Amino acid sequence: MDTDKPKQGKKPGRGAVTVTDIAQACGVSRATVSLVLRGSQLVNADTRARVEAELKRQRYVYNRAAANLRKQTSSSVALVINDLSNPFFAEFAAGVDEALGAGRYVTLLGSTAESPQRQQAVLESLVEHAPAGIILSPAEHSDAAAVQRVLGSRVPVLVFNRELSGPDWDFLALDNQCGARRAAEHLHALGHRRIAFFGGHADSSSCRQRRDGYLEAMRGVGIEPEPGWLVESSPTRVDAAARTAALFEQAPGVTAAVCYNDNVAFGLMLGLRARGMQPGVDFALTGFDDISEAALSTPPLTTLAVKPRACGRMAAEMLLDRVRDPDAPPRRAIAPVQLVVRGSCGERQS
Repeated sequence: MDTDKPKQGKKPGRGAVTVTDIAQACGVSRATVSLVLRGSQLVNADTRARVEAELKRQRYVYNRAAANLRKQTSSSVALVINDLSNPFFAEFAAGVDEALGAGRYVTLLGSTAESPQRQQAVLESLVEHAPAGIILSPAEHSDAAAVQRVLGSRVPVLVFNRELSGPDWDFLALDNQCGARRAAEHLHALGHRRIAFFGGHADSSSCRQRRDGYLEAMRGVGIEPEPGWLVESSPTRVDAAARTAALFEQAPGVTAAVCYNDNVAFGLMLGLRARGMQPGVDFALTGFDDISEAALSTPPLTTLAVKPRACGRMAAEMLLDRVRDPDAPPRRAIAPVQLVVRGSCGERQS
């Protein structure tokens, strides 16, 4: 009797295919099949090829989550973005994926579209996959206690951009206050005195910090902004365009605006044109993020460059440090920003 002859495996479609089925069909041990599934180099090439062919023939699906539980490890990291339609976060996600890939992790991506309810559902689903850690850019109006109830205390978490009070999670922020201050100071140096802060919601930590920087710059030159100079909007082009009328109703005579982010700035440009005003000529404005489109818009957008892809890599590296050393003290880091002067504030790019 030839003991090396492969045995008949389970017919496809008759229940879930198991490691035992593959092993029996190939005439090898379960351990050998497991080594092939894990990509181990301990299996010779011929045996590996035979097992891989049988896995494909029987349409075996590797239950990685179960394997992770058995090994008490995971090969994935979850990334939850609050607004994937914003090019800033697309670039940020690319940076995260680059760094995770270098560490031999895969990225599980979720998007919340600025909905705390959607965020809870996304987090609950991702936690079921037992990721090694989670990078979270919180949705507006997030409830830190609700987020913590889903994530618990065992999963390493890094929060990006918007702070969540309470849990001692690692936190990576942009230098929001300094950036907005530089933007306001630049507009003042160009001769503007009635300068608004446009966009974002005041209960967002990143918006509060940018407003604080704007107020610091204005008060530093002896100007106390009027309440109507601070106009809220969702951080999107559509809502910013719709709120342009409110800006001029609340703040008649304003000649410039520090915008919450580039998307808001582009929305304000649309709103200005709808009123027959030319951005960079009739009204000066700045953004925040320096997404790729900023240099190509008409006029090109003066903004704060934050290098989102580099921020993504930094976030991933901080999270992986936490995975390797869960007991280390919580870390807080601030990514620097740089003012990039272009035509939207009435100047050519320097």
